[in-house]
Amino acid sequence: MERKVLGKGLGALIVPEPKESDCGVQFVDPQRIKPNRYQPRLNFKEDKLRELAASIEEKGIVQPVAVRKSDDGSYELIAGERRLRAVNILKHRKIPVLVKEVNDQEMLELSIIENVQRDDLNPVEEAQAYENLRRDFGFTQDQVAQSVGKSRATIANMLRLLGLPKEVKDGLFKEQLTFGHAKAILSVQGASAQIALCRKIIQKGLSVREAESLAATPEKGKEKHADRLKDQHVLKLEEELRHVLGTKVSVFHGKKKGKIQIEYYSLNDLERILDVLRK
Repeated sequence: MERKVLGKGLGALIVPEPKESDCGVQFVDPQRIKPNRYQPRLNFKEDKLRELAASIEEKGIVQPVAVRKSDDGSYELIAGERRLRAVNILKHRKIPVLVKEVNDQEMLELSIIENVQRDDLNPVEEAQAYENLRRDFGFTQDQVAQSVGKSRATIANMLRLLGLPKEVKDGLFKEQLTFGHAKAILSVQGASAQIALCRKIIQKGLSVREAESLAATPEKGKEKHADRLKDQHVLKLEEELRHVLGTKVSVFHGKKKGKIQIEYYSLNDLERILDVLRK
């Protein structure tokens, strides 16, 4: 069965135009709204929430939050958690809601898309959101890319982040590292080397370009010597393979035969590479 494109899902979700499946905009007690069980966003900055609360106190809520009705008469949040948290900070007794009729699958899809399209997720949260679409609903990388309006290569690189050591992912989660830093760290082989590079980046405040330069520096003289011996055409092909597969690739070309070494960093990463090769 052909999967529908979800990229337009956010527009259908946040535009307060009542449809047959909606109950229109209502005002309810925010205490009756339960958190979204599928919320991919885990990091809510307290200072930003208080800024939003101050704006709501002055101008009110311009856009209703989206919810669905629960069997016990309460509501479950679909989108708008920052607004809900800000209203709770202000201890307001009413919040405008748009009641939607959606099932669990649609709720997860909309939660992911709402956050991704608003650029509200850090790289680890975003990568996990894409993995949830792959794991729970069988999306291919192409389908994930089409759903959120990004290239397949971007999705592939994001998914690779999940194979990084916990300390590196913590650095991304705390915004001590950027996605560019993470790509440089991924080019280094071995968890211990990746952690060491991560610590240097954070401690020295390295830029992405500096991190890439450090990652490209061979640890052993023989590796540097081997690269010098490689034909420029082989090096170009090697670089192209790295770009296509989104991982470190080494090409060893001999007189009569050669071999290609493709590195992966987790079983999920291996499945991602196999998806690329199958196409």
